[in-house]
Amino acid sequence: MTLPTLKDALSAIPAGLRNPLIEEFEQALDEYRAADWEKVGLKAGKFCEVAYCICAGHATGTHATSPSKPGNFPQACRDLEQYNGTKGRSLCMQVPKALAALYELRNNRAIGHVSAEISPNHMDAEFFLRGMKWVMGELVRNYSQLPLADSHAVVEAVTARTFHIVWSSGNVRRVLEPAKTSGQKVLILLYAESKPVSVAQLQAWVEYKNGTDFKRKVLKDLHKKALVHFDEKAATVQILPTGQAHVEKSGLLVTK
Repeated sequence: MTLPTLKDALSAIPAGLRNPLIEEFEQALDEYRAADWEKVGLKAGKFCEVAYCICAGHATGTHATSPSKPGNFPQACRDLEQYNGTKGRSLCMQVPKALAALYELRNNRAIGHVSAEISPNHMDAEFFLRGMKWVMGELVRNYSQLPLADSHAVVEAVTARTFHIVWSSGNVRRVLEPAKTSGQKVLILLYAESKPVSVAQLQAWVEYKNGTDFKRKVLKDLHKKALVHFDEKAATVQILPTGQAHVEKSGLLVTK
């Protein structure tokens, strides 16, 4: 069994818009994990432009083949309100209003300036990330053609918390609590990624020397407990909703 991904849930959106949307969203997550607040804002601005094009396509019935930036972003978002009577409030009014707010902060907050006594960059990054997650959840809710349970699982993965117990640099991840067990580290890393990770990559991140033991003692045990889905054929691992709940309720994210 292969668990659904964002790409699966948004398959009804043309690839020319879907792929850039997911790319900007995932890159924003990476920049947040790396604590690069300015780059989170940069990705948020591009994400908003792509998301607007999707909303406009929903409203007019014709999606663009690739994203483009409207000349007046706030006005373009307001213009979509005229379609809410026939195409629904979510993508014609509520999401565009959220996009306009994110875009306004991104363009007029002077991100990157260090003259202020207290830098707002971290606060802004938190707002950007949560706003993007909410928008992505609404897009999944409106476009997903997956079974209800699968769509719900994707939304849960998208809206999961992002935190700083995981250090990120390029393709490298490390749990900043060496005392955690290998199984705990696996759950924390998969929770942070919110997407399937190759067994080899996960083993390297956990720094587990014996690959056979890693699969048998760690991954299969977590799979048996229904905390992760270990696809031996595809050699990938993904956290399950039960695993997400376990991470959040067990205190695994609390740093000492």
